Order: sequence, then C-alpha cells, then structure tokens
Amino acid sequence: MRALALLPLLITLTAQASDVTVLVRPGATPNGPTEFPTIQNAIDHAPEPTAGGRVTIRITPGTYKERLWIPQNRPNLTLVGLGTKPEDTVITSDHFAKTSGGTFFTETVEVNGNGFAADNLTFANTAGNVGQAVAVSVLADRAIFKRCRFLGYQDTLFANYGRQYYVDSYIEGAVDYVFGNATAVFDRVQFHTVAPGYITAQSRLRPDDPTGYVIRNSHLTFAPGAEGTAMTDNAAKKTAHGVFLGRPWRPYSRVVFLNTRIDKGLEPAGWSDWNNGNVLTTAFYAEDGSSGPGADTADRTPFAKRLTSAQRRTFETRTFLNGPDRWNPEAEAAKLP
Repeated sequence: MRALALLPLLITLTAQASDVTVLVRPGATPNGPTEFPTIQNAIDHAPEPTAGGRVTIRITPGTYKERLWIPQNRPNLTLVGLGTKPEDTVITSDHFAKTSGGTFFTETVEVNGNGFAADNLTFANTAGNVGQAVAVSVLADRAIFKRCRFLGYQDTLFANYGRQYYVDSYIEGAVDYVFGNATAVFDRVQFHTVAPGYITAQSRLRPDDPTGYVIRNSHLTFAPGAEGTAMTDNAAKKTAHGVFLGRPWRPYSRVVFLNTRIDKGLEPAGWSDWNNGNVLTTAFYAEDGSSGPGADTADRTPFAKRLTSAQRRTFETRTFLNGPDRWNPEAEAAKLP
C-alpha cells in the first residue's frame, strides 16, 4: 500500500521539465552531444529536453557565416552569445532577392519554432543596397530578442507572425527595414536609418486583426545623408523624400510610437501612403509622447491618429502581447542571462 501511495509523487517528478544546455565552439566534433562546431549543427542535434523543457545554445564569440533555420519542431530554443557585448558574436550571410529566388529566400536566420529567445547576438545580412535582403525572419509565437543587433539595408527584420518582443536592441536599415504582420512590441530599441527610406512596412490585413507594431521608449537616429540629397547641376538638392516612420504594406497597417525620441532627419509628414492615398484612411498610425528634434507633429499627415488614454492602454506591452495564455514577455526577458 505504501508503494502505491508513492506512485503519484514519482509520476509528478518524472513529468517535470528537463532543460538542455549545449555549447557552440568552432573545432568541436560534429553532432555533440554537448559541444558543436556550428550553430546549425547544435540546432539540429542538441538532445531533446523533456516535458516542454528548453534548449539553450551558448555560442562562443566570433563571426559565424551561417544561415540558420529553426524548425517548428524545435520550440523553446534560446541562443545566447557569450561575449561581453552583442558585437562579439555575429551570425551573418549576404543573400539577396535577385540572386536567391525572392525576398523570402534571403534570410540569415529564420525562426519557426514557438518560444524562441535570443540574447547578446548580432544578426546581419551584408548584401547592402541591392534590394531585399533579410537578416532575420520570425514566424513564431512568443519570440523574444534581448540585447540583439539586426543589420541590413532593405527588409532587415521580417516580423511577420505571432507575438514578438524586442528589448534593449538595435535595428539598422533603410527601406522597409522592419516589415510583416506580427503582433510586436519594440521596447528601448534604437532604430538607425542609414539612407532615405521607411522604417516600418506593417501589413495588417483586416481592421479586427490584433496585429501591429508598438515602438515604445525607443530612439530613432539617422545617418548623415538619410534626409535625402542628390547632386543636380553640381548643387545638392533635396530628393522627393527622406525618412518616414512607415508606409502601409497592406490596407490596415498599424504602427504606434510611444515615448520615443526622434532625432533630426525625419520627414515632417511622418508617414508615407505608398502612392495610394486611400490606404491612409484605413491604416492606423499614431504617436504619443514623442520627443526630440523630429517629434513636432504639426506637419504630420492628417491621417495620423491622436491616441486617447483608453487607446494608449491597449498598446501597453502586457496588454498588447497578453493573449489567451497571458504571456508576460517582460518577465520572460528578465530571465535571460
């Protein structure tokens, strides 16, 4: 009888999650089980955790010329750079649309597994000003990027599906360099625009979709020349545009900026209609609490919204990303190293 009484306790203990931690070190023997020579080799061959546990891949500093694919059947994966700063551990490639068969064959990293997290890493696509060239594509729910850098020119970050949280990070590009239809919050993120273009191209399809981008407590910076100049008759003249906060990739595009500093270099209109004036009547674009030289909204497009206090509350991180599972991305991000 006593043995039978202990049985439920034993079952409970064996059902507890068991995490796995492995190391990526160039020169390691392929296929692990605890050390791997490349990041993709670790993704493919790290031991499976039990009962919903997490796989953490610790990556030694260096430059990894790899293209990574995290499949749906590899959920709860964490990539952690072991350097003292994100610049110490770089994952990079240089594929671009014209030679790769289209935009969505260019990404350096593609995330499909839910519960993904990355910390202290740089993700780069170094193709440059040659058209679409994605650094990171995220098509997964409950994704977190903390202390990460995203480097590219056009289409740097494809934030397209699921709930995503970016914190204490840096994103660089020129044309539509954050695009897609995720439900995403960017908190304390620097967006650095290197040439005339558009920061966001959000693609919400319907007015009742919960998707959109919320950019809060962040900083918009601009490289010299991003305001847009061209040489004509040996004199510098302003081009048709400089840098916009965004343009609507789809009719119900939604982007909100909260408490964000905007440096000099932003087009006064703020938002572009992508040569379709009707779209701005359905898109939802708003700023609240902006500061800095580019924060004056007097000349913003008339379709830019002013948030009510009730609307603003819906764009708080916990509310916007909560979902039926009551996800708390801020708490999850705090657990990362």
